[in-house]
Amino acid sequence: MKILALDSSGLVASVAYMEDDTLVAEYSTNYKKTHSQTLLPMLDEIRKMVELDLSGVDVIAVAAGPGSFTGLRIGSATAKGLGLALGAKLAAVPTVDALAMNLYGCDKLICPVMDARRSQVYTGLYTFEKQDGSYALHAQLTQCALPVQELAGKINETGREVIFLGDGVPVYRNVFKELLQVPYSFAPASCNRQRAASVAVLGAEYAKAGKLVGADAFAPEYLRMSQAERERMEANEAERERMKAGITPGSAEGKKNG
Repeated sequence: MKILALDSSGLVASVAYMEDDTLVAEYSTNYKKTHSQTLLPMLDEIRKMVELDLSGVDVIAVAAGPGSFTGLRIGSATAKGLGLALGAKLAAVPTVDALAMNLYGCDKLICPVMDARRSQVYTGLYTFEKQDGSYALHAQLTQCALPVQELAGKINETGREVIFLGDGVPVYRNVFKELLQVPYSFAPASCNRQRAASVAVLGAEYAKAGKLVGADAFAPEYLRMSQAERERMEANEAERERMKAGITPGSAEGKKNG
């Protein structure tokens, strides 16, 4: 099975190509450029380097969210465009699951954390369990958006040693140090950010399980509204409250507030 994998859900842009159980190529960057500048050039570089015939790709695995709204849209548009052009189906891999896959075989509780702003994180809790000569990823808490204090409380309830990874670690490291009552550690730079290789591995599992979607049906999973959507909702709610109070733009109170 030939799998092309994309991850632009966070600060890292990553592209990988995998044939069966062999990771043929992976290209990742964590720099200042936007994913719209990097993702397709990275894909093209891999294509040229390994002489990849894109028409032979069976599955396009994509980090489907949560994550950066702009990054997810870029990754989604790229995956959908490739899927439609190549006639390939998509494996929509949860971003947080793929992050946890970076620590394959770990015997500790794994907690990916992505900064979701407003003291919240995109996160989940995972373990690996031995199964038929390999390890299977199990979600003890499926990916979700949580206040960081609530996440710390859930981890304390497990009573298990935990390893953190993800771009939320440098943001909330001191919060975890203050609130955690269980042993903890932080994954090293070699495996603490998004990797398209992990998306590819989970994409292969999705394909074997028949969990694929057509390119036209795929949509990213944001988990939360974007900042623009939140601001619009708050503005609409404020307008409704003013209307209830009888304050209109033409009224004296409305002119004063305007």
